[in-house]
Amino acid sequence: MHSKIKLSNAGLATLLAALSMLGPFSIDAYLPAFSSIQASLHASSIEVQQTLTAYMLSFAAMTLWHGALSDSFGRRNVVLIALVVFAIGSFGCASAHTVHYLWVFRIMQGVAAGAGMVIGRAIVRDLYEGAPAERLLSLVTMIFSIAPAIAPIIGGWVVSHSDWRTIFLLLFVYTVLLLIACYKYLPESLPVEKRQPFNVNFLWESYRDVFKSPGFHFMAGTIACNFAGIFLFISSAPAFVTQHLKLDAQSFGWQFVPMVGGIFLGSLAANRLAGRLTITRQVSIGFMFLLSAAIANVVFHFFSMPMLPWSVIPLFFYAFGMSVVFPGATLMVLELFPHIRGIVASCQSASVTLLSAVVAGVMAPALDHSVLSLALGQLGFALLGLALWYAGRVYARRHKVIGTH
Repeated sequence: MHSKIKLSNAGLATLLAALSMLGPFSIDAYLPAFSSIQASLHASSIEVQQTLTAYMLSFAAMTLWHGALSDSFGRRNVVLIALVVFAIGSFGCASAHTVHYLWVFRIMQGVAAGAGMVIGRAIVRDLYEGAPAERLLSLVTMIFSIAPAIAPIIGGWVVSHSDWRTIFLLLFVYTVLLLIACYKYLPESLPVEKRQPFNVNFLWESYRDVFKSPGFHFMAGTIACNFAGIFLFISSAPAFVTQHLKLDAQSFGWQFVPMVGGIFLGSLAANRLAGRLTITRQVSIGFMFLLSAAIANVVFHFFSMPMLPWSVIPLFFYAFGMSVVFPGATLMVLELFPHIRGIVASCQSASVTLLSAVVAGVMAPALDHSVLSLALGQLGFALLGLALWYAGRVYARRHKVIGTH
């Protein structure tokens, strides 16, 4: 059964954003609960940190498949099945009695959480192209950006007034409501005659073509490095907020509200600039903001101890610049292989998540002993993102890739 109700652009953007929110909700909402989980399940801090790493790795592995499955079986069907799996995983997390069970159900959440984000991008590109597609992508990001702001605040409030398990029960309820909404309203954007065969040879050739493409690695790497710069601070939030800024579990908003304000306003700016500036010009403006913010972050923490509001203002401007870069760079990735956009969207999302998993599991624990170290890590990612973007532009010009003008 396909959705019979035609959604407006704003309605479709809201539904796709709500799907994309599963990822940040299942990461950011439980960060303030780490110490509670540790005490409740008699686990070490490393074992609790690994619940995040397990989630990120399974998320990254499965995002490689969401798009391929949707190219073969339809966008809507894959989203609905993923929501069922995520709901089961969320309920399992709420009822876990050891940290090892929590790992298992976090993996189950990770397997399903990326479907909405990956397939949502393919749906946008199925239905729109050019400036309208860029505007809708930025609108989705604007609405989606609410999640990382409110998730840790809700998580902190729940931990203070209830049990950490309530966080996962709330996720379960949200997923069930989303499943009902998608069943009723989500359109099928890929008709049967345009679907690709689900066979090993076709998939092998498709993935090989994508991963052999330097253009893909340059453009997808740009997006992944830019996001890693902000995710380094997200995954270090427990140390950044409680140890360095010396705030309590209910004060995570001090870090997340500026970051999300930057994402929201950057997406709004990208929405307004779409069609008025070339993609190259828009991305250059975004990099100007995020690089300036990363440099300011290093300079301030080189000369000063962490303090409010100066330690969080650079995060606002970095997130703003990142969100201005995102829509144009994403469209350029999707245009590399128009006939397998689902697979390309999967590969692009997997690259972001895989790097984020490395950041959460390796870099954040190594750098969160000081804010200066975190700021230097962020600057490193920003510079690498810029280098990949310029390499991608050179490649695109030489190979006449669509959308580089």
